[in-house]
Amino acid sequence: MTSSRLEAFSDGVLAIIITVMVLGLAVPRGDQWSDLVHTSGLGLLTYLLSFVYIGIYWNNHHHLFQLHPSVEGRVLWANLHLLFWLSLYPFTTAWLTESRVALVPTVVYGLNLLGAALAYFLLEAAIIRLPGGERLRQAIGRDLKGWLSPVLYLVGIGLAFVVPWLGLVPFVVVALMWLIPDRRVERFISSHPDSADD
Repeated sequence: MTSSRLEAFSDGVLAIIITVMVLGLAVPRGDQWSDLVHTSGLGLLTYLLSFVYIGIYWNNHHHLFQLHPSVEGRVLWANLHLLFWLSLYPFTTAWLTESRVALVPTVVYGLNLLGAALAYFLLEAAIIRLPGGERLRQAIGRDLKGWLSPVLYLVGIGLAFVVPWLGLVPFVVVALMWLIPDRRVERFISSHPDSADD
């Protein structure tokens, strides 16, 4: 089966996740800048961080299926597993915000990020196991950013036990690291035009 239905479903789920997150933002009670900062300031920052993560997954998810336009049951389940972790972002983001970055919500947010990263690895592995999946393996190469991200999530979770706010630093670092455009798949497709799903 082609990946078009899987991609359309995933796009819809990610759009709903973003919508749910933005609807969870507190509206300021007053009409001054100070009201915005006191009521919604932290919420806007945590929303921005989670929004960036959703955008990163959406972008990289698209790249996965540029190289492999067909899927099977194992890929469908791996994709649902990834969507499960991503669908928790509104909950963990809201808890992080409402707790004013307390220990347990920060750790749970980190575990949510870690779970999504591991689920993405499993999705990649499921695609690589398919016939023709070696093209994805060649395109992503050693995937240093992919391996470094879970390590930084664990560092953030550990730092949260010291100072919860400090635990957020590695989470922000990973988001910034992935914001730098990752052109591995585009480079592979341009040098192997027969690998694209056109």
